[in-house]
Amino acid sequence: MSTIDAVSPRVVSRAEWLELRKTLLSKEKEYTRLGDRLSAEKRELPWVKVEKEYFFDGPKGKESLANLFGNKTQLLVYHFMFGPDWEQGCPTCSLVADNIDPNVIHLEHRDVALVVVSRAPVVKIEAFKKRMGWHFTWVSSFASDFNYDYGVSFTAETAKGKLYNYGTSDFPSEEAPGISVFTKDSAGAIFHTYSSYARGPEFLVGAYNYLDLVPKGRNETGLPYTMAWVRHHDQYQD
Repeated sequence: MSTIDAVSPRVVSRAEWLELRKTLLSKEKEYTRLGDRLSAEKRELPWVKVEKEYFFDGPKGKESLANLFGNKTQLLVYHFMFGPDWEQGCPTCSLVADNIDPNVIHLEHRDVALVVVSRAPVVKIEAFKKRMGWHFTWVSSFASDFNYDYGVSFTAETAKGKLYNYGTSDFPSEEAPGISVFTKDSAGAIFHTYSSYARGPEFLVGAYNYLDLVPKGRNETGLPYTMAWVRHHDQYQD
């Protein structure tokens, strides 16, 4: 028996399939409309002024949070799991990062800068980035409280992620993934508008959008987390 045989599908006529597909389509449309309304609510959250100064180490040297905007007024930060003493970045975050480069130019033409931030030193970041063949902007927040303040790095006192995802989730590592959004007004003031963690940024995993359509789905097994199948793209055995 092939692995696809284990799915045990119900086989029907084309006409019956078409009727079932139309019923599902109505549910898909409602899901899309609900998603549109939820996205609007995310954008309508009130803003919080960023009062603390944050500085990052990048390939160009020391940069402030304001510098990361470039000439844009909106900034997306992907919090990439890469601790200061790690030898390489997280495989799951790397799966996300594999999807970033093609989108940068499109976001830039919609007044959005996208920057990746980790606590690893910039020399490790640059080496790993070169290995993976990525080109997006990636800076180190090791010298600042940025990761701690935005809920993706934890100390022994915060029990390795007990406060993750606004206190709703535990996380087994001292580093965690997430996405944060900032905006800058004409006077140069910076505001935090949104952050999302755990499964919130799952839309960034492009492979999932494809896997959710095929019969076996994500087909994820393994502990301690379901994405144990993921490897850096240069580490799959074949």
